[in-house]
Amino acid sequence: MTRSTEEKTMKKATAITCLFLDIGGVLLTDGWDHHARKRAATTFKLELAEMEERHHLTFETYEEGKLTLEEYLGLVVFYRKRSFTRVQFRRFIFAQSKPYPEMIELAAQLKVRHGLKIAVISNEARELNMYRIRKFKLDRFVDFFISSCFLHIRKPDADIFRLALDIAQVPARQVVFIDNTPMFVQIAEGLGIRSILHTDYRSTCTKLASFGLQSDGGVIHETR
Repeated sequence: MTRSTEEKTMKKATAITCLFLDIGGVLLTDGWDHHARKRAATTFKLELAEMEERHHLTFETYEEGKLTLEEYLGLVVFYRKRSFTRVQFRRFIFAQSKPYPEMIELAAQLKVRHGLKIAVISNEARELNMYRIRKFKLDRFVDFFISSCFLHIRKPDADIFRLALDIAQVPARQVVFIDNTPMFVQIAEGLGIRSILHTDYRSTCTKLASFGLQSDGGVIHETR
């Protein structure tokens, strides 16, 4: 094998063929974070500290798909009689989700331009996760949803990344992972996955380009 052929073979072996993405903070706003719960407490006149305490006792179990939304609400909000209904509160929760259009379009473009497999790795509860996938049509470009509620494990457990690699059938060296949580990026990097700590659209585009993943420059404009 000539040096040129050997270099081409090595380059092909390390070329990016798969993109792992978080949902909350990357493609969409967080679904049910502290800020959303604070808005809920204000809107529905709830005691925030009490709701937060009950939320933190249940949220891991909830996100791992071991509690339904109705069960979660029964423990966190409707453990006493309220002046509003469960339907009103559920609608409020779902309404907190907003898209980051430039990031959604970026992922869709990269898939087409580079022929990437795309997997979402997210910590989300089942009902909210399914709503967000359908509402924002994430399944039009995402091939696999590696969601905590489906697998019953959640980040920072490294096994969720190992399962994603197994499902995608791609070696770690051919994957780029984008997340807005430093710890999760660090864990992925520890498994040999090249990772990007997402802070904004432009810097993420620059980092992707350094991995050989250019978007259709000039087409997407930051709207956030």
